[in-house]
Amino acid sequence: MALNNSSWRPLQPSFFLMGIPGLEESQHWIALPLCVLYLVAVMGNVSILFIIWTDPSLHQPMYLFLAMLSGIDLVLASSTAPKTLAVLLVHAHEIGYAVCLIQMFFIHAFSSMESGVLVAMALDRYVAICHPLHHSTILHPGIIGRIGMAVLVRGLVLLLPFPILLQRLIFCQATIIGHAYCEHMAVVKLACSETTVNRAYGLAVALLVVGLDVVAIAISYALILQTVLKVPGGEARLKAFSTCGSHICVILIFYVPGMFSFLTHRFGHHVPHHVHVLLATLYLLVPPALNPLVYGVKTRQIRQRVLRVFSIKG
Repeated sequence: MALNNSSWRPLQPSFFLMGIPGLEESQHWIALPLCVLYLVAVMGNVSILFIIWTDPSLHQPMYLFLAMLSGIDLVLASSTAPKTLAVLLVHAHEIGYAVCLIQMFFIHAFSSMESGVLVAMALDRYVAICHPLHHSTILHPGIIGRIGMAVLVRGLVLLLPFPILLQRLIFCQATIIGHAYCEHMAVVKLACSETTVNRAYGLAVALLVVGLDVVAIAISYALILQTVLKVPGGEARLKAFSTCGSHICVILIFYVPGMFSFLTHRFGHHVPHHVHVLLATLYLLVPPALNPLVYGVKTRQIRQRVLRVFSIKG
């Protein structure tokens, strides 16, 4: 792709994705585990959705939220992996401007939605443990539908300004994105016009979404812990804690690498760029791949249904 020295405006047809800068010679080997993660993510989340859809006994709050999580994970992984694998395997580096903005919007919007669903799942655990007799009354299907709609609308409304604000920027010379996909800050850093509004809005959204969601999850588990510690008997406490185990694993899998990627973009100037790009790519593929495995292993109803599908006697 020819790069010129003149100002480049959004009407220009394409960006150039580098892949993983500094690891060009081994990118095809890196693509293999990424491809495996993507296939596991697709098969695992489709299986979770199929099991919950076809088993009426699983139409309960916990599993309905899990179905939402699986649907979001499918979109999140599919928004990233195909183009990333094309860049790494067949050197399909070019990506159209509009396609880049759409990919960026889907990645960030559905990451926000996943965070919102994790909050909803924490709420479900809180109600199930702290108010077990009123669980079905509080989290009835109508409320679950409203929560799902609120999560969807929040992700769309908060992240829609990302591509809109990018269209006002001017890009000079460098149309090469040092990344494997169109990440918001990676594109913003290419602009030679003022980007203060873009950076400030990106930071505000991150703090608003992740900050509030983490606080809400922390409060839920603080109340759960307070309730569980009042339960007499170690076995009863262990059983109560075990119901939260899979959700806590999913929270750590999602938030820890996400926070690392966010902080590295803004403050990690000494972190090697290829390390940041590789971890940012894994961040969008590892949670969708591991979430079905975590719930499949730790949730008895799903595990039994999977065994039944494959005609294995437990």
